[in-house]
Amino acid sequence: MAEAPKRPVTPRSAGSLVVVREAAGGPEILLGRRAGRHRFMPDVFVFPGGRLDANDRAIDPVRPLPAATLAQVTRHTDAVTARALAVAAVRETFEETGLALGQAEAGAFRPDLGAIEYLGRAITPSRNPIRFHARFFLTRVGNGAARLGGSGELLDLDWYPMAAALKLPIVDVTEFMLSEVAAHLGPDSARRQLPIFGYFAGKMRIRRE
Repeated sequence: MAEAPKRPVTPRSAGSLVVVREAAGGPEILLGRRAGRHRFMPDVFVFPGGRLDANDRAIDPVRPLPAATLAQVTRHTDAVTARALAVAAVRETFEETGLALGQAEAGAFRPDLGAIEYLGRAITPSRNPIRFHARFFLTRVGNGAARLGGSGELLDLDWYPMAAALKLPIVDVTEFMLSEVAAHLGPDSARRQLPIFGYFAGKMRIRRE
C-alpha cells in the first residue's frame, strides 16, 4: 500500500519591507541577494524581511502603524499581530541592511511604523518544506537614505531602478510585488485592491481582497 501524502507544512508568518527611495530618475527599490548557503531562495534578489519572532509582539514602536495600514492588515489578522508583522519587517530591514527606520535605545532598536504602507501578502506553495505567509509593507525614504551595511545576510545591497530590478535574478513573488509597487505609487493607488499571491494545483494564483 502506498504511503499517504504528508500534510503540508504550516506557513510561518513573516514581514518584508519594500523600501522606495526617491531619485532624480524615478523611484529606486532596495534589494539584496540571498547567499547560496541559504535553504530558502538562495542566490536570488529579495526585499529585506524575515519571519515573525515572539519578541516582535512585545516591542513598543516609536510611532504606531497608520490607521489606514492597520485597517488593511487586520482584514486577515488581529491588531496585535498586524503591528508585530510590521515591527518584524522594519527590524529585519535594520538587521539585514543597516537602514534604521526607528531609534536605538539602551542597546535595543525600536522601529518607527508611522510611515509604513501595505502592499499585500503571499503564501509559498503547500509542497514546499519551508513555507511562509509573508506580508509585504512599503515605506518611502529620501535621497539621504543611502548608507547600507547590515549583517551580511544580503549581498549586493543596492538601490535599483524598477527596470533594472526586474532584470535581476528574482522569483515570481518578487517580480509580482514589484509590479504592485508601480501600481501603488501610481495615481489610482486609492482604488487598488490588495493582492494575495499564492499557488493552486502548482500554478500561480492571484486573488484580491
